Amino acid sequence: MTGVIITLFIIAALISIPIAHALVLASVGGLLIIDRVPVHLAIEQMITQMQSFPLIAIPFFMLTGALMVSGRLGQSLVNLLSMMIGRVHGGPAQVGVLSSTIFGGVSGSAVADASAIGSMLIPWLKNLGYPAPFAAGTLAAAATIDILIPPSIPMIIYALVSGASIGSLFVAGILPGLLMCGFFMAICYVQGRRRNFPRDTTPFAWDAFWVQLGQAGPALAMPVLIIIFLRFGIATPTEVSVMSTLYALVVSGIVYHDLTLEKIKAATVEAGIATGVVLLIIMASSVVGWVVTYEQLPAQFTEYATETLREPWLIILAMNGIMLGTGMFIDLPAAVLLLTPMFVPLASAVGMDTVQLGIMMIVNLSIGLYHPPIGTTLFITSSIAKVRIGDVVVELIPFYIVAFGLLLGFAYLPWLTIR
Repeated sequence: MTGVIITLFIIAALISIPIAHALVLASVGGLLIIDRVPVHLAIEQMITQMQSFPLIAIPFFMLTGALMVSGRLGQSLVNLLSMMIGRVHGGPAQVGVLSSTIFGGVSGSAVADASAIGSMLIPWLKNLGYPAPFAAGTLAAAATIDILIPPSIPMIIYALVSGASIGSLFVAGILPGLLMCGFFMAICYVQGRRRNFPRDTTPFAWDAFWVQLGQAGPALAMPVLIIIFLRFGIATPTEVSVMSTLYALVVSGIVYHDLTLEKIKAATVEAGIATGVVLLIIMASSVVGWVVTYEQLPAQFTEYATETLREPWLIILAMNGIMLGTGMFIDLPAAVLLLTPMFVPLASAVGMDTVQLGIMMIVNLSIGLYHPPIGTTLFITSSIAKVRIGDVVVELIPFYIVAFGLLLGFAYLPWLTIR
């Protein structure tokens, strides 16, 4: 049955049917063709999957990001970071990387980050004299740091399937996210120095710096507050998501003075659409996961991998290869939902912690967001910069090398995913 569903899914994906719809068509179509399991059970499974309290966090974190990013926060943050590091080699590009990292503590969505930060910074970098492909590539790669810094929507989805603690995943993602940020900034510095990219020449003024710091402070405080609340058990992730939305409303209304009914309406619609897409993928993937479990494929896959590859390091390497390949062709949320049931038993068999597996999986699949042929953030930033995908991919080569290197570290060095 699984083979039929996979075949139908590939056919649906090749004719450009959206991933969520392709999963539904493949699952239901497979059940109808095989006629071994009543189709109504698949519908029940889709509905049952939505009866999960942690899922409430997704729309609230989405709404928080939409409220914060759509106002004056973005420009204040860029101005502050430009004052701090804009004068070093590759400084303006480093501003983009650091902005994406900080926005990771606000939105939790790489696509939202690429759209919001890219729209602000790519024109600015081009006006400074940076090559448009380099600007697009830097922002496409940096946007994926967003899903490692808490809150992270993919981490919530992974926790839903794997049973791992959302709080533990959030804390475990901090060091990998900061490492990714630091190495991407180093790439910008080296490229800026080697290619003599222009730097920000605006004179430094302490008065302006303190003003920008005061305006950007509430955004800088949000990820810190989230970690404190989760780390010390003050609130659950779902409760934190609701509090973050209230925090965003207060900050927008009192600090930035840009909270209007139009802004609330636009943010709600944006968050609603984004949430609907994610939840539809979760519902559709739940049927595939149910069929996979019904046919005991995870146990068979684990037995085959351990008997064939034997060595734990080889099994982990094979898992990484499968994740990388999957992430290049399937959207990240769907890939998480499809791969997690297969890999959790295998990770346990080789002694890998579920949280470490989650970080490894998300880093793996995030590379697919700025790698062709799907490359969601790659297409977004290339469109904003108005450049060819191929030119951007050439500029991304150093980022790929660094990301692969860090990925191996997260896979084989458990202490990098501290919690």
